Amino acid sequence: MKIDIAPYIQVFRSRNIAVITFLGFSSGLPLALTSGTLQAWMTVAGVDLRTIGIFSLLGLPYTLKFLWSPVMDRFVPPWLGRRRGWIIITQICLIVGITAMAFSSPQPTPFLLAALALMVAFSSSSQDIVIDAYRTDVLHEKERGVGAAVFVTGYRIALLVSGAMALILSEQIGWRQTYLLMAGLIGVGIISALLGTEPDERVVPPRSLQEAVFGPLREYFSRNSAILMLLLIVLYKLGDAYAGALTTAFLIRGVGFSVVDVGTINKGLGFASLIIGAIFGGTLMVRLKLFRSLLFFGILQAVSNLSFMALALTGKSYPMLIFTVAFENFTGGMGTSAFVSLLMAMCNQRYSATQYALLSSLAALGRIFISPTSGYLVESIGWANFFFITFLVAFPGLWLLWRLRETILKLESGGKFRS
Repeated sequence: MKIDIAPYIQVFRSRNIAVITFLGFSSGLPLALTSGTLQAWMTVAGVDLRTIGIFSLLGLPYTLKFLWSPVMDRFVPPWLGRRRGWIIITQICLIVGITAMAFSSPQPTPFLLAALALMVAFSSSSQDIVIDAYRTDVLHEKERGVGAAVFVTGYRIALLVSGAMALILSEQIGWRQTYLLMAGLIGVGIISALLGTEPDERVVPPRSLQEAVFGPLREYFSRNSAILMLLLIVLYKLGDAYAGALTTAFLIRGVGFSVVDVGTINKGLGFASLIIGAIFGGTLMVRLKLFRSLLFFGILQAVSNLSFMALALTGKSYPMLIFTVAFENFTGGMGTSAFVSLLMAMCNQRYSATQYALLSSLAALGRIFISPTSGYLVESIGWANFFFITFLVAFPGLWLLWRLRETILKLESGGKFRS
């Protein structure tokens, strides 16, 4: 049987896909500069551990970004449209902030550096808000899966650049030059925003800030199955997240692999497998559409947890480790493409900045509340049984997905699950 690959290739030729890829890079670049890379800089500079611990609060803007997302729905910059204008503003703030960090020092003024890093974190989380909204607004239904995949790819590559690569560069050219180079790389996002297109549909923004705050909630909860869809968001990747809570500890303490093994195979191979899985899954979505992709990829995500169970029963086996890491990350990448597509499909373009920020924050709730129980469960029933439980945890989400199939089929056709 001959398979027509033209529709798959056509998606990758889209200008939107190229722009979203590089915006993903711009979105991911600042994160490590205010977390892991900054922590390494402070450690090398001799800053005490208590101060370094306080700097972990710099992650708060990413958690609380939904609080100011209505501002980005309500107000329209006087250039480049409603979304791209805000993208440029946040990226200019990032360049200024990261450059200022380069000319400051962990010693003797760590809290000046903290203030600048907080500015960068706020600008970065604000950039995330508006890029997510732009991606939601500009991508057509057939482009969403691939768009989600290439965004994840750009984001992950950026994390590697501002994380591992930045640490290597700091040894060669120093911290100041490293941070200046990272600031310059934000230019990739500026060029992408300038080359981007506007959404096909012209949208009237909220008429007041009050509407921008309460309108997204009123609009969403006016839909049928609104609460069940929120529950699906919490449950869909819960089993995958639960298994991932202690993956590194399991590989080192539970099976006996070395830190080098984990760094090389789990992080290196896992990184490549996740990207390949996301792109493969996003491409399949051109044919499978949203519901079938969520179902098929969700089942594979659940089954991948059993590979960790098999590794726990097998013991220290490098072939089994390679298979487990590759399979889990590959299916996780596929699931991510479908899940992000679902979030985009659920947003009303008038309120996409606020609705996407709220929905993505809600998606993290399950992981935040269930992950702390993982250690207690492992100590009670052992590693193999723990991973079997994570396999079972995936089923409520799959059952709810099947129950909501008619609702999601309406989303595929551009509806907002109204009767």
